[in-house]
Amino acid sequence: MADMNERDAKLVQYLSEAYGKERELEAALQAHIAMAEKGPYKKRLQQHLKETKSHAKQVERRIKKLGGGGQTLQGTVGKVAALAKGPLHAIRGDSEAEKLLKNAKTEYWNEHEEIATYLGIETLAEKVGDPETAKLAKGIRREEERMAGFLLGQIKQLTAAVVRSDIPAAQRRATSGRKAKKPKTAKPRSAARKSGTAKTAAKPSPKRARVKKASTRKTTAKRKAPTKKAAAKAGRR
Repeated sequence: MADMNERDAKLVQYLSEAYGKERELEAALQAHIAMAEKGPYKKRLQQHLKETKSHAKQVERRIKKLGGGGQTLQGTVGKVAALAKGPLHAIRGDSEAEKLLKNAKTEYWNEHEEIATYLGIETLAEKVGDPETAKLAKGIRREEERMAGFLLGQIKQLTAAVVRSDIPAAQRRATSGRKAKKPKTAKPRSAARKSGTAKTAAKPSPKRARVKKASTRKTTAKRKAPTKKAAAKAGRR
């Protein structure tokens, strides 16, 4: 560590944190796999355990290439902490379905912590001109994001299983989330009549408007037409 410059020392620091987290999750995943029943959830956990072990090896190799090594001992501390948590995970929850649900929530939280960790490493490596570390962090981050997406759907399914396991069917149907519709209030007849009268008075019918317009034209024409006496006087002149 003493021979490394500030750039490499910071990269090793961040990578060591990621390595410690990967080693911690190895033990946690093993405990969760042992509790899960056969099916898609257990199969995906087993697959991700392999990915997690691979991530730890890739990060460890990169740390050594940058000149680090002793910092990876943080992984041992993380693994011991995870082993201590394993038995606690086995006893939490009122039912088997709820235990699995709580495990999935923990896994989902851990995945997002890893996503943030590797995004930080990726950005740091890009800023200091280390494309190899940036590529490594980006690849691992994408695998963590895929696992987080799977867990999101699994949490919904496991919650539904808790409902079926812990809540009687009669109680599930008792409450409805729909809001009661308000009945329409009918207008009083007197109000409706007044309203209709006001509209009729305010706006004349098209037929009345045409008759009134024609009458106005005739009156105007009569006023403009000269009388016989006026025409005779005009002729004498």
